[in-house]
Amino acid sequence: MIDIGLSKMALIGAVALIVIGPEKLPRVARTVGTLLGKAQRYVSDVKAEVNRSMELDELKKMKDTVENAARDVQSSIQTSASEFEKDWADATDATNNADLREQAAVVPAYKHPGKNWRLKRGAVPQWYKAKSGVRTKAQSGAARVARYRPQKFH
Repeated sequence: MIDIGLSKMALIGAVALIVIGPEKLPRVARTVGTLLGKAQRYVSDVKAEVNRSMELDELKKMKDTVENAARDVQSSIQTSASEFEKDWADATDATNNADLREQAAVVPAYKHPGKNWRLKRGAVPQWYKAKSGVRTKAQSGAARVARYRPQKFH
């Protein structure tokens, strides 16, 4: 890189003062300063973009490795699950067959309990009970007297 020390800056300033003149030197210095600032910002933007692209490449590589590891784990789980299901089916078939043989000798065949048809046949519709005066709700004697007491006229 360019090594510019204090002595070189003083030499450049003296030459600029002689060549440009004292009247235009402040304006030129401001212009040079803004141009140098813009150049520095451009260089820092380029560096940041390069760093971002490098990080993106690293993240893509990391993502690929994680996906491959996930696929490996999934395949190993599927193979172990299929082996477990096969072993489970073998074990349950053997125990179910033994249990069925034992139960067939001890337990009688299943019979559906059915509904109690007498209760169903004896049910009287609510409208018929109301029409014939059958009590459907229990009521105390005082409540019954109060309900059926004739009303007095004022």
